[in-house]
Amino acid sequence: MKELTSKKVEKYFKSRTDEELKHCPDCLAAACNDAAIKFNHDNALDLLKLLCFNDAVPGMFTHSYGFHTATGRNIIQTLQMKYYEHESKS
Repeated sequence: MKELTSKKVEKYFKSRTDEELKHCPDCLAAACNDAAIKFNHDNALDLLKLLCFNDAVPGMFTHSYGFHTATGRNIIQTLQMKYYEHESKS
């Protein structure tokens, strides 16, 4: 699995948008890594893209006609819960 670090999160955000990262990069990385393991996905960065930029995750059927599928909503909700779990521990 391609693990995500806080430095990779910050670097990806800078390459993708001019907006400031308002959330904890450590918590984002940890949440994406945890969810990647839970959903058996090999790239945690794909989950960050789904959560923050609404990009479809290859091979996981997260979107249909531009809308989230039940799978996509479940993954996003899981990522959010894991983010807040890690944030509360910080």
